[in-house]
Amino acid sequence: MRLDAPEVAPSYHPPPHQSFSRLTHSPPVLLYFSSIFAMSAEKDSNAGSISIEEMKVDLEAVDVVYASSVGSAERPPMQLTPEEERRIYRKIDLRLLPILTIMYLASYLDRGNIGNAKLQGLTDQLHLDGNKYNIALTMYFIPYCIFECPANLVLKKFRPSRWLPGITIVWGIIVTLMGLDKTYPQLVGTRVALGIAEAGLFPGVVYYLTMWYPRHMLQKRIGIFYGGATIAGAFSGLLAFGISYLSGTAGLLGWSWIFIIEGMATVCIGIIALFVLVDFPQTAKFLTPEERDYVVWKKRYDSSSAGEDEAFAWRYVWAAFTDWQIWLHLFIYMSIVAPLYGISLFLPSIIHGFGYNDTVSQLLTVPPYVAAFIVLIVFAVWSDRIRKRSPFVLAGLTMNLIGFAINISNASMGAKYFGTYMCIAGSYSAFPGLVSWLGNNLAGSYKRGVGMALHIGIGNFAGAIASNIYRSQDAPRYVLGHAIELMFVGIGFITLPIAVVLYTKINARRDQVQKDMEEKGIRLSPEEIRELGDRAPDFRYII
Repeated sequence: MRLDAPEVAPSYHPPPHQSFSRLTHSPPVLLYFSSIFAMSAEKDSNAGSISIEEMKVDLEAVDVVYASSVGSAERPPMQLTPEEERRIYRKIDLRLLPILTIMYLASYLDRGNIGNAKLQGLTDQLHLDGNKYNIALTMYFIPYCIFECPANLVLKKFRPSRWLPGITIVWGIIVTLMGLDKTYPQLVGTRVALGIAEAGLFPGVVYYLTMWYPRHMLQKRIGIFYGGATIAGAFSGLLAFGISYLSGTAGLLGWSWIFIIEGMATVCIGIIALFVLVDFPQTAKFLTPEERDYVVWKKRYDSSSAGEDEAFAWRYVWAAFTDWQIWLHLFIYMSIVAPLYGISLFLPSIIHGFGYNDTVSQLLTVPPYVAAFIVLIVFAVWSDRIRKRSPFVLAGLTMNLIGFAINISNASMGAKYFGTYMCIAGSYSAFPGLVSWLGNNLAGSYKRGVGMALHIGIGNFAGAIASNIYRSQDAPRYVLGHAIELMFVGIGFITLPIAVVLYTKINARRDQVQKDMEEKGIRLSPEEIRELGDRAPDFRYII
């Protein structure tokens, strides 16, 4: 079958992808204009010697793609009512989200319980004087950031149902052994090992969820999954309070029992996940064959009329490294992550500085996390409903600004405690929207996997910075720490509007380009659209 359309020149028929290969490998600055496609490029390069008149496009390959078992952009494999579609995704939610949320709860509990252990004798028994405690925190983040990108690259090669539970079991064993540390070097060594083991979970799960859910359904699911972190924050204080009564048992102080009990619980969670977690939609046995085909079709044609290219190629890795939006999003990410880790790791110490004893300080860490969980879920559901991300990230930044401004001031103890609510709620509620925002705007499964790992991995170096800004000599007000957090928030207020403006301009330009192409009868093949990914003329960035 053939379709008449304008051609570059009566005697010239370009080979497939000749004109578009340049766009795939363009430097980052040219990506802004990647929606100006081959016809205008050929015309400019020939200085007007070639006119666009008519073009013969062979669509036999298109027919093959559109006749696949999972349907096409226009023809789904089966017709569903909105309620039937919701029923399928509720089925997926019930299978994936509970175990993933519990796994991340364990992950966040295990990396952050050192803040509770600090108040249960850790610093005294291991002689963590000076900045040794801060260094121990930092040594977690360095391998955590380095290994996140490689972990995402291998996720599709290994089965997620084995990879994710496997690393959960490994880091659970590491945390358990951390409770037996007797010296400062041993603590640093186990923190490094914990960072390596946990590196694959969060970026891996976020990437994994993007393989199951369309763009407009993603933030609510990431919000529920990330809600495990806020629940962990609340449970951390309660567990530390209860476990503290074991201090002295078997010759171990309370801090040791915190690590041992919570680490053993994580190992049990990982073993359960081995039997519960599934791989990708194509092989999900808990879905019927018809449901599997529909979920695959829904995701494949979510952002493009031609679907996504699933075959691995190193050019997709390079495309992620040279995509301007990943590097811009890094600054927005750091503006949320630095406050998040800073307030999480030091909240017990900050509240202790208000004048409360150790026990009361542990208990007072619980309410801010409960409030943050409520705000997080409201933001996630609302964001998916209106299909926008940036307003909720901006709201989180505003809450952080208010919270840290209160805590750096000479406000009363009650006002400062209210400020911790704003800091926790602002950073935790903004985080799922920030992660899903970039995931929504990267097309191509491998490019998205690498891009999100870069985003999260490099961005988490802000956590390493946050580990060193709340120094013991600055207690009880921690003016330096709060000031640096406000600096990060300011970076977010600068970079977020830049991203919104750029996305808006590019979307408007693509609207015009697509209109011009339709008027001139220019049509790209599915292969060319898949190759262009998120730079295709029919791809629109979510704002």
